[in-house]
Amino acid sequence: MCGIVGYVGHRPAYPYLIEGLKKLEYRGYDSAGIALHFGNALKVVKKAGKVAALEELTAVIEQGSPIGIGHTRWATHGIPSDNNAHPHTSQSGKLVLVHNGIIENYAALKEELLKKGYTFHSDTDSEVLLNFIEDIQQNNNCALEEAIRIALKRVSGAYVILLLSEEYPQTIFAARKGSPLVIGIGQGEHFLGSDASPMLGYTKEVVYINDYELAIIKPDELILKNLGNERLTPFVQQLDMELASIEKGGYEHFMLKEIYDQPAAIYDSLRGRLDAQQGQITLSGVDSIKDKLMAARRIIIVACGTSWHAGLLGEYLIEELCRVNVEVEYASEFRYRNPVIDEHDVIIALSQSGETADTLVALENAKTQGATIFGIVNVVGSSIARLSDAGAYTHAGPEIGVASTKAFTAQLTVLQLFALKLAQMKGTLDKTVAQELMQELALVPEKVQHILDTQLENIKKIASTYKDARDFLYLGRGYNFPIALEGALKLKEVSYIHAEGYPAAEMKHGPIALVDEHLPVVFVATKDRVHEKIISNMQEIKSRRGKLIAVVSEDDQTASSLSDDCIFIPQAHEIVAPLLSVIPLQLLSYYIGVERGSDVDKPRNLAKSVTVE
Repeated sequence: MCGIVGYVGHRPAYPYLIEGLKKLEYRGYDSAGIALHFGNALKVVKKAGKVAALEELTAVIEQGSPIGIGHTRWATHGIPSDNNAHPHTSQSGKLVLVHNGIIENYAALKEELLKKGYTFHSDTDSEVLLNFIEDIQQNNNCALEEAIRIALKRVSGAYVILLLSEEYPQTIFAARKGSPLVIGIGQGEHFLGSDASPMLGYTKEVVYINDYELAIIKPDELILKNLGNERLTPFVQQLDMELASIEKGGYEHFMLKEIYDQPAAIYDSLRGRLDAQQGQITLSGVDSIKDKLMAARRIIIVACGTSWHAGLLGEYLIEELCRVNVEVEYASEFRYRNPVIDEHDVIIALSQSGETADTLVALENAKTQGATIFGIVNVVGSSIARLSDAGAYTHAGPEIGVASTKAFTAQLTVLQLFALKLAQMKGTLDKTVAQELMQELALVPEKVQHILDTQLENIKKIASTYKDARDFLYLGRGYNFPIALEGALKLKEVSYIHAEGYPAAEMKHGPIALVDEHLPVVFVATKDRVHEKIISNMQEIKSRRGKLIAVVSEDDQTASSLSDDCIFIPQAHEIVAPLLSVIPLQLLSYYIGVERGSDVDKPRNLAKSVTVE
């Protein structure tokens, strides 16, 4: 959430700032703004609404400045408005700041500044931070760099800040704690962004800024220091992301493109790791903590949102295949619950962005108590990746649509590999069964493509039929229960229809009271060990006149005969089937959202990377 860009160099900054903000729109926002430095004067333009509205407003201003910063805001303190939009200007008008994150002690700082005669033009914590920096600079007669260090030692919370000063016409000051910041290195120029997407096409060399680091960025110099004023050596990495990966490629929406990316994303997550013919799995991250995993008394999976649903499937997989106790925790609760953790625990962290604030803090707390951290993330160099003792990247590629699709199936793929690898190490799985599962897993990309090739028109028709429903109920058993949860979440996210996911057996313990002829009930009913049970649940809904939509195996005549509408997927082992059964639910949500006129790529109130609590 929130997007930050910056540029300092030899070309006009404005085009990079505007295009960069557009590339960061997927993060979720409600206002946008830019600040440009002209000699010794600062020009700020900001506007509630989309970047397009800002672009119209800035079309008439002077755009030749070679230094500037920009921001898209996701409201935390104060409603979406022009005043609350970033950048903010200090009371003297000599400093301008953009900020991503939350300053938790802003109220106390604001009270202190009000007593000194400061006035505020917004409701934001960000304006408070800016004036706090200026107040320190003025009262201590110190350089701006030192004032920033002093201020950041006093604030609590999360932040990335970019700051311009009239006094320094060729310098951007930047710092981070908890929120991401990437600096791209060019020839006599530097590019800044919340992630690397704005700088694609400009540079392949980047530096990921760590917590408690302060950067002083000039056209031909990048100075990195800690808050103790000690000089640090920037670690330059090669960026392997391509510009085409963040473009729609002819699809109407990023969400649809990313649904269609899944055969390749799953294949890439398997490539080089799975040798089904030889019955071998290569995961160097697992090998590096083998002793910890073999001795672990339990594995705790920590995640939020869609990643939590992947974690729930991971629990089922690891417990069944590896016979290890697994717990799945919402990171937002785990970080505050004072859980009992020690050196015998292994924490698996799931996060698409690798920057999820709740997950990151939960991991930091667990690590201080001796736990071993295994990160499964999609973004190379992200905070969770750097914090982890070991891990595995998902190789889904950039995911721009806010509602996660290919990142979810890539996480499931890596969890499948993790569970199979650990089972091999522990000797808890028969070799013949293990090889059978590996062969099934290797076929998943082809089977996902088959679903996309054969079920699209059917799903469009179902979406059109049920687009005006007020509520949906999603039901599944065993490995299909987390998929029911994920299907309900996707529908809520992109269509704004109320939807709930339940274990099918729990339906009788309350939700069945909602069933009537107006309620669509989606069953994830692929053939597995509890198939007869879910058939009984379908009959219970049918007898109460509920509308049955079922995701079923292609040869399942019993489930299909009970259903009002069916979506067919290839037969697969029940452990692997969730990678297939989730695809129709993603498409159903997408097409219902489109039918209802929703902005499926940027649903209201949501953000892609949740970097605040």
